[in-house]
Amino acid sequence: MPVQSLQNTDVIVPQHAPHPLLPFLQSQSQTTLTRLYQRPSSCLSIFRLLGPIERQLIMNLLWLESALSAATMSAWVLPEGKNAYDSALSVMTGLHIAQNSTVKLALNPTFKSSLRQAITGGGNTGSFGVPADKDGKRQSANIENLDAYALERWETILHYMVSSGQGQNPTKPSQGVLYLLQRSGLMNNAHGAVLQITSSGFQFLLHPPHDQLWNLLLQYLHMAEERQMDLVEVLSFLFMLSTMDLGREYSTEPLSETQKAMLEDLRDYGLVWQRKTSSKRFSPTRLATTLTSSSPPLPSSHSTGGSRTADGTGAVALSSGAAQQGFIVLETNYRIYAYTDNPLQTAVLNLFITMKYRFPNLVVGMLTRESVRKALGNGISADQIISYLTTHAHPQMRKNNPLLPVTVQDQIRLWELERNRLKSAEGYLYKDFASQADYEYVLAYAKQLDVVLWENAAKRCFFGTLEGHANVRGFIERRTGSV
Repeated sequence: MPVQSLQNTDVIVPQHAPHPLLPFLQSQSQTTLTRLYQRPSSCLSIFRLLGPIERQLIMNLLWLESALSAATMSAWVLPEGKNAYDSALSVMTGLHIAQNSTVKLALNPTFKSSLRQAITGGGNTGSFGVPADKDGKRQSANIENLDAYALERWETILHYMVSSGQGQNPTKPSQGVLYLLQRSGLMNNAHGAVLQITSSGFQFLLHPPHDQLWNLLLQYLHMAEERQMDLVEVLSFLFMLSTMDLGREYSTEPLSETQKAMLEDLRDYGLVWQRKTSSKRFSPTRLATTLTSSSPPLPSSHSTGGSRTADGTGAVALSSGAAQQGFIVLETNYRIYAYTDNPLQTAVLNLFITMKYRFPNLVVGMLTRESVRKALGNGISADQIISYLTTHAHPQMRKNNPLLPVTVQDQIRLWELERNRLKSAEGYLYKDFASQADYEYVLAYAKQLDVVLWENAAKRCFFGTLEGHANVRGFIERRTGSV
């Protein structure tokens, strides 16, 4: 069957942004990945994470009993799709899904068998989880309760990130979550014992919730290796959760010891719910069941006031009407009107504005030199502040061209330049020249090499870079020796 996405001569093949987990998987050994591919749920999840061309190639090869000639497959690809085709094969080979051969194309037998089983059903491996028996005494958590639980856990993490060290007392996540935030570089305690958000942490808030979640989970995977946890068990459990049904309870009995230990961590992140820590059953939340899908990781809402809701498209894990449409109005006098009642959005704004008034669904503040410099001191850049204001601009603001007042953008950058007026650089100071001619001769040579950082003709001295010192010194020695 021809690769249709590569044969349309009227359409340029779109570039698919790779999922952040794929490079991590490509860094693993073939033995590790083959063990992972023994689980049908893992194969199905990885298949979902791949780009459209990789998925189509896999489906073309999945039901073939023998290898396909590489020349036959290449004949289906038009010249303009050759780069995309080669890139897709490279990804599949790096994941050891396809065998590395220039003659024939075939899928990894373990991956092929497991993916077939995932698609057609059958088997009793429990790869997709084992549903727990109904408990007549207690009613299982419904979807609304699971969504509320996941949202509360996730917003606790985000609210702590933006509020800690700002003179507030936010609810503190577990020690495991705090350690993860530090290890991932989203928070640090450089200014004392209290954790504070970093520049990377503020950039993290600008990402969609799905990317935020995988950012933390990738750091968790790196930590799992350090904690000597079985990486295959960790990955397979995450993939298992992504294929489970929302609102259903599953038994912990078939889980390995590593996976049972993971339940405590995943409860803290809001991925699973248990009635109590010793419970023999658990329920995945929407955060878990959407890990490998394009569905929103948290429930959407029709509220227009910025209520505690989330979506896959709005940053800061919010998908209220305000978050989807934008809620910030910025005036040329640096005054900001934020139409929201969400405490998390308000806390983010508080990082770089001075609050003036708070109403039930409106926050009024000012961009001031002091508030922006405070944000800069916490590692937040001027471009990040401007990006946040642009991303969450109110629909009325989007009628403007440019969207944000140029004077305000320039002033934010000028306040940053004030803070960065001095720059340090390692190098060498050249002085005590015998004559003005010697000074000018050596200086001209250094300028020719583009290694001069500072010069003072009156004092016959200049400062050069560390990298250019060897050449300048050699030039001086040759000139001195020839005199």
